[in-house]
Amino acid sequence: MSASLLWAALLGLTLGAGLLLIAVAQPLGWRPTLEQRVEPQLRHHTPASRLLEDEEAGASPWGAWGRILDPVLRAGVGWLHRLAPAGETLERKLAAAGMTVSAADFRAQQVLSAAAGAGIATAFSVALALAGRIPVVTGVGFVIVGGMAGYLLRDQLLSLRVQRRRAAILTEFPSVAELFALSVGAGESAAGALERIATTARGELAGEFRATLAEMRAGSSLSAALKSMGRRVQLAPVERFIGGILIALDRGTPLADVLRAQAQDVREMGRRELMEAAGRKEIQMMVPLVFGILPLTVIFAVFPGISLMRMGF
Repeated sequence: MSASLLWAALLGLTLGAGLLLIAVAQPLGWRPTLEQRVEPQLRHHTPASRLLEDEEAGASPWGAWGRILDPVLRAGVGWLHRLAPAGETLERKLAAAGMTVSAADFRAQQVLSAAAGAGIATAFSVALALAGRIPVVTGVGFVIVGGMAGYLLRDQLLSLRVQRRRAAILTEFPSVAELFALSVGAGESAAGALERIATTARGELAGEFRATLAEMRAGSSLSAALKSMGRRVQLAPVERFIGGILIALDRGTPLADVLRAQAQDVREMGRRELMEAAGRKEIQMMVPLVFGILPLTVIFAVFPGISLMRMGF
C-alpha cells in the first residue's frame, strides 16, 4: 500500500468520524427539552471527575488541552458508566486499595489509560503500515486492542494494589493486635489504645486506625468507626478482630485476652499459609527436574548405546 493511499484512508476516516459526531450530537430538527435546559443549573449528587478541574477557580490545570479534552473525557466516563456501572463494588475496591479517589475519577483514569494505549498502538500501526508490513485493517485492529489493553491495565493495577495492601495488613496485624492488647492490659480504654496505635505505629493497618480515630473525633461512635474500618479493609481476620472488640465491650469480657487470642490465631494462619506456599514451591521445583534434567540424563545414558547399535558393534 502506497503512502498516498494510506493518508487518503486516514483523512477519509477522520472526515467520516467528524460527520458522524455532528450527526449524533446535533441531529436534524433537534431541540433541547426543558429538562435538558434546566439540568446544567442544578446540583448533581454524583460527583464529577476532578482530573480536569481546578480546586479553586474551576479551570483546568492542563490549560487549553484540558478544556479541549474535557468533553471527550466526560463522554468516555459516561460511556463506561453505562457499560460497567460504578456501583458499590468499585467503591469497596477503591476503599480496599486505600485510594481516596471517587469512582468517577477512577473511570476517568481508565479513559485516559485507554486513550494512551490506543495512541501508542496508532503510532505503531502507522509506522508498520507506511513500511508496507501490515494492511490498514490490521492497524485498526491494533488500535482497538491497544485501547482495550490500556483500559484493562488500569483495572489490573488496582487489583494488584488491593492484593499488596491486604498482604501488608495481614503481616502487620499480629503485632498491632498485641500492641492493642498490651495497651488495654495496662489500663487504657479501647479508644485510648486505638489512639496510641494510631500515633505510634506505622504501616497500612496503622493508617486505617488513624482514619478510624479521625471518624471518632468527627463525632462517630467507637463501634461505628470500627465497623467502617472493617468495610474498608475487607479481611476476615480484621473483621473478627473488630467483632471481638465490640462483643467484649458490649458484654464486659476481658478485652486483652480476646485480642491476644486473635493475634495468636492470625500468626497460626500466617504459619499455615507459609507451609502451603512452601509445598507449592516444592512441587514447582519438580517441574524443571522432571521435564528438563531427567530427560537430558536419559538421553545421555541411552544415546551412546543407540550409536553403537547403529554402527553394528
